Amino acid sequence: MANTEGYLVGVDAGGTTTRALVADLSGARVGTGRAGGANPNSHPPEVAAEQVAASIAAALASAGVPADRVRAGVLGLAGASKLADDRVAALFDAAWHGAGLKCGLRVVTDCEAAFAAGTAVSDGTVLVAGTGSAAARIVNRRQVAIAGGFGWLLGDEGSAFWLGRQAVRATLRTLATGAALGVLARSVLADVLAIQDVSGDPVLRRSVVSRLITAVNAEAPIHLARLAPLVAAGAAAHDPLATEIVDEAVEWLVRTARDARSAGERTPVVVIGSVAAGGGVLGERLLAALAEACGGVVSVARDGAAGAAWLAGLELLGPAAQSLRPQLLGA
Repeated sequence: MANTEGYLVGVDAGGTTTRALVADLSGARVGTGRAGGANPNSHPPEVAAEQVAASIAAALASAGVPADRVRAGVLGLAGASKLADDRVAALFDAAWHGAGLKCGLRVVTDCEAAFAAGTAVSDGTVLVAGTGSAAARIVNRRQVAIAGGFGWLLGDEGSAFWLGRQAVRATLRTLATGAALGVLARSVLADVLAIQDVSGDPVLRRSVVSRLITAVNAEAPIHLARLAPLVAAGAAAHDPLATEIVDEAVEWLVRTARDARSAGERTPVVVIGSVAAGGGVLGERLLAALAEACGGVVSVARDGAAGAAWLAGLELLGPAAQSLRPQLLGA
């Protein structure tokens, strides 16, 4: 029988999606909720905080659990450094308690939540490659060093955003040079402009170049992340442009992971995010490259919200929370 003496809440707030999980104190998952992106660096902080509250409310509703029964909760937040601003921190605190939670708000980085989701050990490296990208060295389940994580303007190499931007850039070069459109370029044009193909007419090509630039710049930059699957699909179809982008993405992500590690370190590497853990050509190549470059066990974490909930359990129950992992994380 499930332990009904109280509940845990874990939230994984990323650049594109925020996921919340409610679990009871035996580790049974009883409710989930989902909302939009909540990284306060890539979204207005007010909007980001609202998305956190919405995901928690949805999870509690799906579980049928009163908010005041939650005994501990953790928010794993991409862009957690933004909460050094007292105004931003107050917004998230208000959102947390506005969802009805009586327990205190504990914020960890998305890297810490992801690492907890991927392994029960306390030290190692986590590589997050979803909408953005970053790697962190974890000691005693705390982030002590970070590589990457500079955001879409200054970094995020190998991320879904980066892949989408590279796909558009490759398509623009193909159009501008008059080269034949391959699988990737055609799929980008179909997605962004609903164009299936372009003839060899240079005037038409220049027109399409202008339209593609205009369409992409009319959207928030982060929306380019939606094009990442087109790169993976193109590489699977042996499109040379897509394969080149995948090669570069793997190189960047492995470099980022290594930058976060100490020389000679043999601790586990946890990967999480739509790019790092998404399977397919890119995911398979990345896992193999990480195993070769980093020398430790490489594991895939798929549920940062569950990792955050487990951290909440550790805070509430101490070492006894190890028993929650089989149900909570399937490990």
